[in-house]
Amino acid sequence: MDNQTEPDPQAPLPASAQAGEPTSGDAAKPEQKKRGWFRRIARFVGCAILIVVIFSSLAWSTLALYYAGLSGGRPPRTLAASGFALFGIVALLLARPRKLGLIAFSLAFVGVLIWFFTILPANNRDWSPDVAVLPYATFEGDFVTIHNIRNFDYRSETDFTPAYEDRTYDLRKLKSLDLVLSFWGSPLIAHTIACFGFDGGQYVDMSIETRKERTESYSAVQGFFRQYELAYVIADERDVLRLRTNYRNEDVYLFRTNTPPERARAIFADYLKGANKLREHPEFYNALTTNCTTNMLPHLKAANPAARLRWELLLNGYSARLAYDNGHLDSSMPYEQLFVRSHINDAAKAADQDPNFSLRIRANLPAPKPRDR
Repeated sequence: MDNQTEPDPQAPLPASAQAGEPTSGDAAKPEQKKRGWFRRIARFVGCAILIVVIFSSLAWSTLALYYAGLSGGRPPRTLAASGFALFGIVALLLARPRKLGLIAFSLAFVGVLIWFFTILPANNRDWSPDVAVLPYATFEGDFVTIHNIRNFDYRSETDFTPAYEDRTYDLRKLKSLDLVLSFWGSPLIAHTIACFGFDGGQYVDMSIETRKERTESYSAVQGFFRQYELAYVIADERDVLRLRTNYRNEDVYLFRTNTPPERARAIFADYLKGANKLREHPEFYNALTTNCTTNMLPHLKAANPAARLRWELLLNGYSARLAYDNGHLDSSMPYEQLFVRSHINDAAKAADQDPNFSLRIRANLPAPKPRDR
C-alpha cells in the first residue's frame, strides 16, 4: 500500500494563496499577452509591407508594358497593359486558394521583368536634331580635342541651324568649374549642367540629357521605363544656356564654385571619358537613377573619391544647397541670398548673341574664396 496520503480538500489554502499572491502560472499570463500583441503587430506590419510590394509590382509591370521601349513613335501597349492589370487583380484578390493566385502573379511579374531587361539601348535611331550627333574626345598629353561641340544658331526653341565644331583645349589652362541649375517647374527638380572655364574666358559646358527620337517628347513617367537613351551634350555655353534662358524661359541659376583647378581638370577629363564610352556603348536614361545629376557623381568621384550619393542629388533642386553646405560656393552671404543673386536670365537675355556671352552672365555673380584642396 502507498504510504503517501491524499491531500485533504478541506485543508486550508497556503497563506500566500489566501493573500492573493500570484502563482507562477498567473505571472506568465502578462508575458504571454505581451508576446501575443508583439506577434499581431509584426504580422500586421509584415502583411502591410507585402501588400505594398505586391501592388507596387503590379503598378510597375502595368506601366512597363504600357511605356517601355516604344521606339519609332509606336503607340503605348494599351491592350497588354490592361490585360496584365486585370490578370493581376483577379489573381491577387479573387483566386482561391490565395497562395495559388500569388504564385501565378509572381510568375507573370518575373516574365515582365525578363522581357523588360531584354530591351536594349541603341545609337542608330531617328534622333531629334538637337541630340542627333554625339560628341567624343581624343587626348594627346595635356591637350584634348573635343569633336562635335554643339553650337547651334537659335531663332526659337525648335527653329535653329545645327552646327558642330571641333575644338582643342590645353588642360593646364582649365581654371574653374561652375554649376548651373535650370528649373522649368517644381523647385525640387532641376536640370544640372557643369561649366568648365579656361584662360581667356573660354567656356565649354557638359549637359547630360535624354536622347529623344524625332517623334518623341519628354515624359517624366516614361523616363523610368527604358524609353530614352542617354546623351552627353558638350556645347558652347551660348548654345546650351541661352537655349534655356532666352527660348525655353526656364529659370537658370549659375553658381561659381571654388573647385581647385586640378580637381576641375580631373572631372573634365572624366566627363569626356564618359562621353567616349557612351558613343561606343549606349545606355538608357532613368529619371531616378541615371539622370543629369546622378550621372555627375562618378565624374565628381574622379576628383574626390569620398563623394557619395545624397538625397539632394535625387531631388536635384537642392544640389546647389548641398554644394553650399559643403563649402564649395560663396559663403559670404546666406544661401537664400546667394540663390537669388545667381539667377542669370536677365543677363543672358541682354547678352544674347554677344561673343562675350559667358563673361557677361558672370559679371555680377558672387565668387567664392579659393580652396586649397
